[in-house]
Amino acid sequence: MNCVFVQLRCQPGKTYKVAEELYEREIASELYSTSGDFDLLMKLYLPSDTDIGKYINDNILDIEGIARSLTTLTFKAF
Repeated sequence: MNCVFVQLRCQPGKTYKVAEELYEREIASELYSTSGDFDLLMKLYLPSDTDIGKYINDNILDIEGIARSLTTLTFKAF
């Protein structure tokens, strides 16, 4: 499994709607509202053979209200 973090910047006034849609899709292990440049931070666990970019494009970025994303891949937990 790959642990992937995705930060999402939402259009003004859309953060809670985006969060609700992500919650309904049941794809995030954890989902947080955050301060700073991005509005939401989600933690995903994806099978090792998953095309991560395609998965994010097909399952997350099609949600109305998302303006930008930043994906961080992880390697080793300490």
